[in-house]
Amino acid sequence: MKHSPMPLFTPPTAMFDLWKVGMMGMELWSSSLSTIAMRQQLWQTQPFFSPAMMRENQRMVTEKIEASIEAGLVMQKAFFSAMSGQYAPWWITSQKAMKPYHRRSSANSRRLSR
Repeated sequence: MKHSPMPLFTPPTAMFDLWKVGMMGMELWSSSLSTIAMRQQLWQTQPFFSPAMMRENQRMVTEKIEASIEAGLVMQKAFFSAMSGQYAPWWITSQKAMKPYHRRSSANSRRLSR
């Protein structure tokens, strides 16, 4: 008999966690689209060499690098935990990995909409 990595019985709270991951993904998608649209508008209405635009572009790149480092650390922690025999469900790991992007995307959308 093969060993199944997924338990036969999943707790009812797992469905709620799956729903939270889906909602976080949708919020990340929508706030990212609105942020991209607002940045496009800034790039079309302001000269790219202005100090404000240069600061904004630098902030954008820095935030993306920081978020990718945080997400990479979460995935690395999950990998090392799996190697030691402590498995986390994919919906928990994906929620933790999306959290830095979600937090920054939502903050950028709020900041740029002012």
